[in-house]
Amino acid sequence: MANNTFRSEFILQNLKINMNIFESCIGHKDVKIINLGSSCIYPLNASNPINEDSFMTGPLEPTNSPYAMAKIAGIEIGDAINQQYGNSVINLMPTNLYGPNDRFSANESHVIPGLIFRMHQAKINNEKLFSIWGTGSPLREFLYVDDLARAIEFLLDKSWDHKIINIGSGTEVSIKELSLLIKKVIGYEGEVSFDTSKPDGNPRKLLDSSKIQNLGWNAQTDLESGIVNTYKWFIDNFSII
Repeated sequence: MANNTFRSEFILQNLKINMNIFESCIGHKDVKIINLGSSCIYPLNASNPINEDSFMTGPLEPTNSPYAMAKIAGIEIGDAINQQYGNSVINLMPTNLYGPNDRFSANESHVIPGLIFRMHQAKINNEKLFSIWGTGSPLREFLYVDDLARAIEFLLDKSWDHKIINIGSGTEVSIKELSLLIKKVIGYEGEVSFDTSKPDGNPRKLLDSSKIQNLGWNAQTDLESGIVNTYKWFIDNFSII
């Protein structure tokens, strides 16, 4: 909802981040740059698992295309300063991230922090019914934030030949399965329902992370453990009135 509602802010603010950081590195070719993008750079209809070669081969998912375009522009800027000024740039494309210090909100969060926020609220308010957009059938891949941090650390002293590297867990879960797992972790006792009048979005989005796996990195945190850690952090650091 946030991506589709605040389309101008998403593209303008992310372009400013890209331009400010990349431009500040010009003239310092010893600075190695790791640019964090997003799996939304890939076309809506890309074949799954989505390989890095799918980049720029088709139209984007329309609800978050401004954000995706800003991330694509970051890749192009990085490529330009690499060729012109010699900076080493690697573009990492993580799948859907979650974990402690995430943005927890009813309408401005990614799916896991959004579901945690709303379902915790439903539990506190003793609500009997919890509604989720769509059919619950879309498949998604999630990566715990500490695993991404480990991937960045892993690549710091590596040499690479790849312009783009996907970073994913390699595990898919349906939105319905995810919601029931979060329900279990939170201890919500109401019924989960699906509002089929709302859109599902992309039916499936799984990254092909074989490039970084072939270098020796793999995700370490399974989804349930990651959600348990995330919910504990939420309870310890976030209060809902």
